Amino acid sequence: MSWDWQVFCQDTITQEVGQSCFGKNGDITYLDWMLSAWGWTVSVSLLSLLIALILGAIIGTLRTLPDRPWIVRLGNAWVELFRNIPLLVQVFVWYHVIPAIFPALKRVDGFVLVVFAIGLFTSARIAEQVRSGIQALPRGQRYAGMAVGFTTFQTYRYVLLPMAFRIIIPPLTSETMNVFKNSSVAFAVSVAELTMFAMQAQEETARGVEVYLAVTALYVFSAFVVNRIMTFIEKRSRVPGLIAASGGGH
Repeated sequence: MSWDWQVFCQDTITQEVGQSCFGKNGDITYLDWMLSAWGWTVSVSLLSLLIALILGAIIGTLRTLPDRPWIVRLGNAWVELFRNIPLLVQVFVWYHVIPAIFPALKRVDGFVLVVFAIGLFTSARIAEQVRSGIQALPRGQRYAGMAVGFTTFQTYRYVLLPMAFRIIIPPLTSETMNVFKNSSVAFAVSVAELTMFAMQAQEETARGVEVYLAVTALYVFSAFVVNRIMTFIEKRSRVPGLIAASGGGH
């Protein structure tokens, strides 16, 4: 089997190989298309991650509130609902079912709907990590906040959450990388991301090996960049002895 990497220099319309792999005068090569698809993948991933981090932090915190059993139950229900339904099913629910119930959402672009689907799915997983991080802290930290006169909100804001987030950076790194992989389900609602590009480019060029290798390389590169960024954050925010001390917090 011979490989032909010039496939990425082909024009997407004429299938002719140009002098440059980047299209000119309005022409689009398969390399142009792939880089555009990568941009959509990154956009879906980052926006979904933003939603997941915000909601996950809120829900995870609510699940640890003392003397608030109904709020804790609501937080638990959120996690169980979004964590136990397959992501692809949630994408189809957001794209087909919810707009049928709320007709105003029919005008919303599929990109927005898939971002919310992935964001809510991931928020349940992050909420569980936030809960675990808070509960891993020594109880004395909560009591210390109360002793200096902090309200419950202030205790979480200034004492518990800053330390808990330092603990959960490693699992958050995995979840961030998972978001980039999960963004591939966006092809199911016609978002022009990397997976959709690979499927269509393979059909048009009959060069599936080259196309999928290139797409895989972009996914690997994206995950590697995320890993390096999160590792840098972890090193800069690390509190010496925190993890070891947390192990005996209860």
